[in-house]
Parts: sequence; structure tokens; C-alpha cells
Amino acid sequence: MLQEILQEKEHFVIDENLKDKPGKALSGTGKVRSFQRKIYLKAKQEKEFCFYVMHDKISLQHFLFEAWKRVKANQGVPGYDKVTFLEIEEYGVESYLRELAEELKAETYKPQPILRVYVPKANGKMRPLGIPTIRDRIVQMSCKMVIEPVFEADFEDCSYGFRPKRSAKGAITEIKSNLKRGNTNVYDADLSGFFDNIPHDKLLILLEKRISDKRVINLIKKWLKCTVFEDNKLHKSRKGVPQGGVISPLLANIYLNLLDKAVARKDGYFYKYGISMIRYADDFILMGRKLPEASLEYLNKMLEKMELDVNTDKTKQIDARKESFDFLGFTFRYDRGIYGNNGKYWNVVPSKKSELKIREKIRKVFRYCRHFSSEAITRTLNPIIRGWLNYFSIRGISYPSTAKGKLHWYLDESFYRFFQRKSQRKCKLYRRSAFAYLVSHYGLIDPARYTFV
Repeated sequence: MLQEILQEKEHFVIDENLKDKPGKALSGTGKVRSFQRKIYLKAKQEKEFCFYVMHDKISLQHFLFEAWKRVKANQGVPGYDKVTFLEIEEYGVESYLRELAEELKAETYKPQPILRVYVPKANGKMRPLGIPTIRDRIVQMSCKMVIEPVFEADFEDCSYGFRPKRSAKGAITEIKSNLKRGNTNVYDADLSGFFDNIPHDKLLILLEKRISDKRVINLIKKWLKCTVFEDNKLHKSRKGVPQGGVISPLLANIYLNLLDKAVARKDGYFYKYGISMIRYADDFILMGRKLPEASLEYLNKMLEKMELDVNTDKTKQIDARKESFDFLGFTFRYDRGIYGNNGKYWNVVPSKKSELKIREKIRKVFRYCRHFSSEAITRTLNPIIRGWLNYFSIRGISYPSTAKGKLHWYLDESFYRFFQRKSQRKCKLYRRSAFAYLVSHYGLIDPARYTFV
């Protein structure tokens, strides 16, 4: 039985270096991974088992220190209390975490208000983000590391967002595989304000099915009910999870797992029509040879019971052989072959919005780094270019060559204009091929030549 579980597709991929070894003490990270592996296997073996002693693990020193490392690696701005990572390090990380552990053990820990900020979306609107303090992020990360393996054992294969060893690339690969199999009817759904509308009572019911430790549930309740600081006022939170909280993606996956299970159930309504779903956080699509109207009505009824709304302006149903569609920044098209024959193939390329977004990021660099040296501007641009290219390069799945060429051309033109305006005195790169010079002398990434490893 145990061997079968280990061979299942969705189990944690365990690094050989993190396995328990006789006579060798595990590091803090190793202890965390060892615990997660054991909890996962227990949850996988016993689908109805309810874990009852979890809270004490959250306050363990190696869990809190691992949480600190992960939160610091993510960087991010300070929260409501304005305390920075540097200030915590100056105070002493060990002392800071020890005091936090004592609060958790004594159950006197109380989260501070969440700072509400807004970031621009691609459509011109603003996306609300809730930023917890670094202190609360550490506790949320520790809690996430403790409870995530339990729910990971229950999640379906169709979910790809914010899960260990899963990414957007897996979702894109699965979509293309579906299209090749003839599942070309696509229902591209968009949920309105998903994170802000998750009902607390229903989410807590799902949590309590697997976690019976009331102290853990009460801890999560505190984060859900945490006040929000906006417009110099504190506001009560009655529903939703803060989009920006460390534990929020896990809570969102736990809630939407209801939908995943309904679609994937072999004796269910969707299965008999051969309909599958691919989901990344709150973005999902349904795919099948046919999508009967009754199945979409059934989906809407389910979402209504879950108190979630479909954005009718952005949601659409298409035949992918006749009309392209976008998902996670990629465009899927049924294109004619480049050699002039009558054959067609499924072309997966960066979407127009994605191309505009990378150009805007580069524009900002040129705008605010006007007086940077050539070496400094190369160091600033390379992570942006590399991240974009790595995301859209999926070997055997996507074809970003044309987009790479356009980005090459854009950088060439941008550097030409940049060095024309850089100063009143003409620099050595004025009216020269500045982009090519920076590529050869400073290691600037050339998108047209970049190879994803």
C-alpha cells in the first residue's frame, strides 16, 4: 500500500539529500521536510483522518527559522508596523523568533492590521493587495509549512497554482495536450474578486475536516478576521482572504478544491461528457470535445453555492480551432504550418499583453536609471529579461522565437534612444550599436540568442 502511494503522480517529490539517514542529524530544513513527508503520507493513506496536534509544531524553532528564511527570500515591503528585515536583523533574528515562539506557545499572539495597497492591472484597473507585517508573514509561513502537506494529499491533478513542484508551465503543457486530443471546446472562466469573496464559514468547515486542533483553526480565524488599514482607517474584515498574505494561496486552493473534485469525479456530471479542467489559483478553463449548456449551468450553480461570481464580461466559450484564447499570459492558436503546406499545428506563444508588459517594465528601467552606468543598467535589466524568457520558454510546448525577435528589436531601438538622451555631451555609445556593445562587453542578455536551460 505504501509503495503505491509513493508511486502516485501527485505525491511530493522528495530530494534524496533530505531523506532521513541513520547516524546523521538533519538540518533545520531537513527536519521540516521530514515532518512534511510523514504528514503527507499519513494524509494520503487515511483520507478521513483528522490531525489533532499541529499547533505546537508552528512554534518550533526550526520551523520559525525556516519560515524566516523563506519570507526574507521573498523580500516584500514592510507592513502596518513599518518594521523592515534590516531592523529585525539588527535586533537579532534568534531573539526575535524566540519571543515570537513564546507568544505562540502562550497563545497570546495577535496579528497586526493588514496594510491595503493597490497595484495596477493590465486592463487599467487596480488590484487590491493586503500586506501583513513581516512578523505575521513568518507565523503564516510556519503554519503553511505545517498544514500544507495534509491538504496537498487531497488536491487534484488539475490544480497547478501555488503548489509544491507545480507551476504555470505544467498547466500550459496540459492545455496543449488536451487540444491535441481534440478537446477544442474551451470555456474560459473568470471569477470576480475571488480572494475578496471567499466566505469564512465555509472555508473553516473545509479546514476542520482535516485539522481538529482548535488552536490552529483559531490562528487562521485571527488572520481571516484581521482588520485592514486603508485610507488611514481600520476596517473590519467579514469575508475573503488578503491577496498578498503568505497563507492566502493555500486557503484559496483548499476552497476551490471543491470545484476540482466535482469536475474530476469519475462518476460525476462532467466526467460523462469527457470535460476536464485546468486551474491556476482562481483562473481556470474547462475543455472538452463538447461543452453542453447543461454542464455550464451546473458549474454556475456550484459556484453560486460557493458564493462565488463569474465575471460575464471576461468569461467566454469558444472553439479553439476557429478562435484563439489566452491563459496565464500565453496565447493558444491553431495556425497553418510555416512551410506552406495545408497542415496546421497548435501554436503557443506569449500573448500581446505579455509582450506589452515586458516592454513597460523595460521602459521604467530606462526612465528611472537614466544616470546609471552601462554595467549597472545591465545588472538591472538582465533579471527582468531572463525571467520573462524563462517563463515563456517551454521546450516542445511553446514557440516564443517571434516574440524574442520583437524584444530584441525593442531593446535595440530603446538603447539607441537612451544613449541619445543620456546627457548633453555625446557619450562613446552615441549613434553606435549600443545594444550589441552591451551584449558583447557587459553580458546583457540578447533575447534572440537566449537559450533556456
